[in-house]
Amino acid sequence: MDIRAERGVAMIIAIMAMLLMSALGTALVLTTTTETNIAGNFRNASEALFAADAGLERAMEDVLTVPDWNKLLDGSTQSAFVDGAPSGPRTLQDGSTIDLTQAINMANCQKVTTCSDADMNDTTNRERPWGVNNPRWKLYAYANLKDILPVTDTINSPYYVVVMVADDPSENDGDPSKDGASGTNPGSGVIAMRSEAFGPRGAHKVLEMTLARTDTTELERGYTGQRGQDEQNRRARKAAVQTPGKALTQQTLNTTAGGIQ
Repeated sequence: MDIRAERGVAMIIAIMAMLLMSALGTALVLTTTTETNIAGNFRNASEALFAADAGLERAMEDVLTVPDWNKLLDGSTQSAFVDGAPSGPRTLQDGSTIDLTQAINMANCQKVTTCSDADMNDTTNRERPWGVNNPRWKLYAYANLKDILPVTDTINSPYYVVVMVADDPSENDGDPSKDGASGTNPGSGVIAMRSEAFGPRGAHKVLEMTLARTDTTELERGYTGQRGQDEQNRRARKAAVQTPGKALTQQTLNTTAGGIQ
């Protein structure tokens, strides 16, 4: 046998080239799949954030019609944006489920089981350092985002929104079941709101804000937290009341300047 014969070398080279191309093709498929998953997760996270914000906006419309906020804090008054009893499981559009009771427990003490008073008064949690003044979240609004408007089939969203209300933790009365009775209490006339949006593939976003009464009417809104000055300015341009507590007493049209003064 002549060991210098080159018969079969071309086949070996072809097999090696095929293996190399297969490896490159597999890497390309994996890269494309990973990029697609990253884009999908980013889209889901963004949509979840918008869904949570929409839940807050919808719930505020009902909160502002409630004259006694203590009924919000004890859970006896709820929004019209609900889909049944304030407990138990809900099935999302992708077939996954959430449990409203567990969602409340997680917000109150980061456990899915029932929260004790000691759990809710725990000061070791960085998110709840106020002890007896820690918020006791109560369900206020909960339903599919697609049902947020009275006209059906106008919102195509797979997200489920849960909005909770609680006493503002800046209060120092030691009673989170009631709004501060005294005007000197720093949290009097202020409640906290928490919105959670649940969606496909485990998408989940949480937004918290505070809602404050103003001096002139219950329909004026005071914001702290995530809204910021840009939101205040946007609403001021649309509302007849420019500053909480100060009514617009005069409005004239200057035809020379072409503007409203």
